Amino acid sequence: MDCTICMPRKLWDLPFLAEPQEVAALRRVLRLHLEVWGLPEVTEAAQLCVSELVSNVINHVGLETPTTLAVSMNGSYLRIEVHDPDTRALPTLVQAGLGSEAGRGVALVDAVADRWGVELRADRKVTWCELDTSLPSTCVHTVRPMTTGVDELLNNYRAKKAPNVTGAESEPLALTAAEEAAIDIIADLLRWMQAHGRDADDVLDRAQTHFEAEAEKFTRW
Repeated sequence: MDCTICMPRKLWDLPFLAEPQEVAALRRVLRLHLEVWGLPEVTEAAQLCVSELVSNVINHVGLETPTTLAVSMNGSYLRIEVHDPDTRALPTLVQAGLGSEAGRGVALVDAVADRWGVELRADRKVTWCELDTSLPSTCVHTVRPMTTGVDELLNNYRAKKAPNVTGAESEPLALTAAEEAAIDIIADLLRWMQAHGRDADDVLDRAQTHFEAEAEKFTRW
């Protein structure tokens, strides 16, 4: 793979509340990003690592803990980080007994990832792992702001839909709430198109075709 051609692999992060229903949404978002980045071969391993790292926060730090998933490139390695505010509950690799569920999450990450660890910072801990993508070490991950302003758009839309929700215009959206806001936006746009004499199905088909063409273009790169 000639990775000296510009490829948008800018660090991205998603704040969320640590809840079981968020795990599936995180896996979907990660898969889409890795497809755009042209890294489908590490998707399954990356999704497993995210599931286990987030589940570790849920089980050992607590439900609804403010958490952030951050994904970036470290040379030829895909780096996955999960940030949470508890600097005491440290993930530990232990030998899980037969039939025991405790300790299996970190063991799975250790088995799948090429390397992993924990960083303690002033206000949080960062549990990270890295997966070898087999990209050339000379790969340059340039920036293309493909989703610039989307978070702001979703937050503003939610604030207008639910004006009585305190802080709705500034709080990070949970992924499930972001999906609902995105669906509302798409539905309202299609209704607007229909009201102005446009074929809503045709508009939706063209948007899907455009999205797939963009994703394919950057996957080829």
